Amino acid sequence: MNWTLRDQAKQLNTPPLQGRGRGWGLSALDIAELQSRARQMRNNPTEPEKRLWRSLSNGQLDGHKFRRQQVVGWFIADFVCASAKLIIEVDGDTHEELVDRARDKALSEQGYRTIRVTNHDVMSNMDGVLTFISEALRKADGPHPNPSPKGEGLKRVEAQKLLGISLEGSAG
Repeated sequence: MNWTLRDQAKQLNTPPLQGRGRGWGLSALDIAELQSRARQMRNNPTEPEKRLWRSLSNGQLDGHKFRRQQVVGWFIADFVCASAKLIIEVDGDTHEELVDRARDKALSEQGYRTIRVTNHDVMSNMDGVLTFISEALRKADGPHPNPSPKGEGLKRVEAQKLLGISLEGSAG
């Protein structure tokens, strides 16, 4: 029988060693199952998810790229901005606070920050929801969490002089 590499990987019970940091202790079958469920969720979004996606897709919100129904570890996040390490969850009536708190803690251990908005807010106050998300993105765009320990990084003025540019848009 001729197996493709993908089929061979699904037969293993150990996490895959290759592939953009995937794994998190999941077997190839677990990853395939999560990805299949995420695809189904993308194909059948709730109305609030559809409405929010219209405002987040194609970099419409401050130029940030989002993915929807993205697998992160053992979880499927509603919306993920990988560059800002921000997860947005749209919560309906069925979410349980203790379960959500444990999930948020597990995601934060992977470096993600989770914010939550309600279905009601998305449906009735989209401007407020987008402002809330923009603020979370601005906080995520702050200084690097691991700055150079000896302060070797270039200061803004030093960078401008060295490169011969003005960060305001004109050569200087």
